[in-house]
Amino acid sequence: MHDLSALLFDKDGTLVHFDRTWGPACGAAMRALAGDDAGALSRLQEVSHYLPAEERFLHTSPLVAGSSAHYGPLWAQALGRPATAGFLAEIDHLFAREGLACLTPIGRPQATLAHLREAGFVLGIVTNDAEDSARQQAQALGILPLLAAVHGYDSGFGSKPGPGMVTAFAERFDLAPRAIAVIGDSVHDLAAARSAGARFIAVRTGPAPIDDLLPEADLVVDSIDDLPNLLARAPSSPARENALSLK
Repeated sequence: MHDLSALLFDKDGTLVHFDRTWGPACGAAMRALAGDDAGALSRLQEVSHYLPAEERFLHTSPLVAGSSAHYGPLWAQALGRPATAGFLAEIDHLFAREGLACLTPIGRPQATLAHLREAGFVLGIVTNDAEDSARQQAQALGILPLLAAVHGYDSGFGSKPGPGMVTAFAERFDLAPRAIAVIGDSVHDLAAARSAGARFIAVRTGPAPIDDLLPEADLVVDSIDDLPNLLARAPSSPARENALSLK
């Protein structure tokens, strides 16, 4: 059993408050795409499982864990447009702009990741957001300098639930997969970790119910702010050994 050496964070629902960030951001993006066409806007909201009056998503929304490669074709159909690479790039641009404007962190990501980095962990982000958007948000949160890598759905490694992002990180830093933990809030995060041979730490801060996910997790925390006390102890500490004695 290898000790943990690296922590890979999902972004939305883990580092960033999903509804407070993407609720208003998605509403703005949909309005920009629909323009004056009220019917198109209504169709976008419907296929997104989006509640405009509350500016939030139902947990069944394809946007909760998917990338624009997943929900983009649904949006294209709702707008009567072809689902081209250019259309997906347009969505990503709108989401990057509006997501940055509405960015709301969960807890204290800068302080938390700084503690973990000081404790010797190699840190990264694995997200189904576009890499450029993820980097902009990480910079705004003050955590980009703490990260060894940022992998988005368009970074060339595939998207979650596939293992590519995690596997690429392991290979780049010459780490055994079991030395890596993926921290996230969704079944996509769990599947990405497991299929790569990594561990999985579940956080309770995401928009979707995770009761079915918890028995499969190696560790469950209320938020990432709990991690320094659990993981960032001296290797000889019983608390650290217990925390790292995962499945």
